[in-house]
Amino acid sequence: MQEAQKPAAKYALFSSYASHTLSQDADARKRKITDRNLPNALLQSPEFAEDSAMYRDLLQMERKLDWTMTRKRVEVHDALQRIIPATRTLRVFLSHTVSGQAWQREGLEGDAAKPNLETGENIPAWQLRIDGRVLEIPNQRAKDRVPPRKFSTLIKHMVVELDRDTNLYPEGNIVEWLRAPNQPALDGFTIRRKGDTPTKIRIVMHLDQQPEQYKLHPDLANILGIKEDSRTGVIQALWNYIKINNLQDKVDRRVVRADARLRPIFNADTAYFQHLPELVNRYLLPPDPIILHYTINPSVPPPEKPSAWDVEVKVDDSSLKSRMQHVVVSMAQDSARDLTKLDEEIALHIQSLHNAHMKRTFLRAFADDPRAFIQTWLESQSRDLESILASGPSEGATVRQEDLRRSEFFRLPWVEEAVAIQEGMRLAAKAGL
Repeated sequence: MQEAQKPAAKYALFSSYASHTLSQDADARKRKITDRNLPNALLQSPEFAEDSAMYRDLLQMERKLDWTMTRKRVEVHDALQRIIPATRTLRVFLSHTVSGQAWQREGLEGDAAKPNLETGENIPAWQLRIDGRVLEIPNQRAKDRVPPRKFSTLIKHMVVELDRDTNLYPEGNIVEWLRAPNQPALDGFTIRRKGDTPTKIRIVMHLDQQPEQYKLHPDLANILGIKEDSRTGVIQALWNYIKINNLQDKVDRRVVRADARLRPIFNADTAYFQHLPELVNRYLLPPDPIILHYTINPSVPPPEKPSAWDVEVKVDDSSLKSRMQHVVVSMAQDSARDLTKLDEEIALHIQSLHNAHMKRTFLRAFADDPRAFIQTWLESQSRDLESILASGPSEGATVRQEDLRRSEFFRLPWVEEAVAIQEGMRLAAKAGL
């Protein structure tokens, strides 16, 4: 009978195992192992207490590091939305050329030397060229370089004043350029005029700085020790002055108590911290323009090299922003991919450790008391087999019910013998044997 029972039991066990394995494979394709926590049995085991504590410390350190990296990434992303000021050197070049001047017509004869009013040939004239470019940062890596800004993008307003005799040249002695929206960027400006007399030129440039710069009123400038800065920079300097001189109220920290130098600025003995920007705005003036002087003398050949002036200008640090963007985007993607791979490996190792611990516990229990272990194990297997073959919501039960619907199931060789033995045992029990 023992041999006859094996096919049915084997079939039921195989069906249950096969369906369970297929279900596990399907789940494995849908999800990955992500649990990196040690099993509680290992954590509570005195034998592995030290190693478990070290691993928990590593997990805690990783959480802190992840939080710090996330916070820094958010800070960098926020900084990219704002202006990052940097001081650069703007080099302005002034040069000129002449045409149709007397010294240029020497050696010409006849009509070739006479001015032609129709074609403009041989009419004395000169041309002023104003160029500018931002100097590159010394020792900058090639991959960190960004395309330089055009000269006109650094100028808000420019006025060129020509000191000429108004009787001879009544018009065109003042040239003004004002940057307009959607205006194409230019590398320089060209001014053409007719004439053969020496001309003094005064160029007034108002720079477009980022962030916008202001000139401080002398009353505030003498207190803070700065002459020109952005609005944020001036407020920060004032706040530093308040902290250094301990002018913040001891009880109400929102109140600033003015000293002898700040009292004329506040027009009161105290002021609230939120009112400081409004007070500072009263002492901010437009910055002084850049003034350049140049002289054109058409009677002599122009110099071979242009005249140059260096001007400091505040600009948005696009080079630093590009590096920060690279850190946030490119390096973040690479790091995330590597970290995900490492997390998966750690999770697999933890799963292997869990399986190894279960095997170790199984074998140790067997080694301590083989007889009791085998008895307990057989009872457990018996309960599992009964659960598989019994009716219920499990997958094994559906196999059993499907078998019971078929009449062939009851015609198997072992069924008749099993019924006879079961009936004999029932009769024997009834007879008291």
